[in-house]
Amino acid sequence: MEYDYKFGNDYYKYYGNKGVKSTVYNILAPEQSQNVQPGMEYAMTPLPIFDNLKYRGNNKLKDKVAIITGGDSGLGRACSIAYVKEGAKVVIVYLNEERDAMETKNYIETMGGDCLLIRGDITSHSFCKDVVQKTINKYHQIDILVNNAGVQYQQDQLDSITDEQFDKTMKVNIYGMFYLTKEVLPYLKSGSSIINLSSVTTFYGDPQLIDYVTTKGAIIGFTRSLARNLALKNIRVNAIAPGFFWTPLQPACWVKEKIPSLGSDAAMARGANPYELAPTFVFLACSDSSYMTGQVMHVNGGQVMG
Repeated sequence: MEYDYKFGNDYYKYYGNKGVKSTVYNILAPEQSQNVQPGMEYAMTPLPIFDNLKYRGNNKLKDKVAIITGGDSGLGRACSIAYVKEGAKVVIVYLNEERDAMETKNYIETMGGDCLLIRGDITSHSFCKDVVQKTINKYHQIDILVNNAGVQYQQDQLDSITDEQFDKTMKVNIYGMFYLTKEVLPYLKSGSSIINLSSVTTFYGDPQLIDYVTTKGAIIGFTRSLARNLALKNIRVNAIAPGFFWTPLQPACWVKEKIPSLGSDAAMARGANPYELAPTFVFLACSDSSYMTGQVMHVNGGQVMG
């Protein structure tokens, strides 16, 4: 038996078997939900923390150009900010989150950074071609690709997943990554980096995210195969498998009652804010990880180990 309960301002997870202790965990957010995918950051309470103000860049990405899908909000926004701090120019690809995208662009520009916004649907191959062409037209190079955009839907049973939902999840999470990587590849050179976003759910098999987990597992296979394919060209391909981070994807996916307990099953008994993943994005994009390819970086507070 397992259930959550609240005492005062503390949330607890109780495991009812004999002698098994309850554990306190810290919540990032109260109950809330959104009825749109992939969600709007400006509508979240509290707002995610995307910038560690103590983080100082060291020109690790000086004069580099990075394309970041979903770079308007969530983990993508944290990645965009960190890359700009390290000297990169960023191209933020987003679906329809106009307010989030403009807020990110304005924040970057107040830092003295350079940012290009491109709105559209990455499930369209022609749009992905357009993204690359606009990037080349403005910056004349591409050095980093971060395939971050994704959608996820909570469904309790396999037969609850409609053909339409399955098709959308596959197209956004897999087709978009495939199309954009294919179009970017001719412009990458020795030292370039591709970073794909998988998920901790791939490694424990979340029972309410069957189609999402399927795509995130496929991303790991894609990462490893492409890494071997490009290794001798010194183009590195790695993946990140985040645990629970407070991003728009969460209230857009889960029923509101689940929000306070997300992250509670991690060893650190908490979820995380997007800024906590930013250094991993930087590490995989810069020469600090020059001997790493085909790897999966686990940043999940100890939810899955090994």
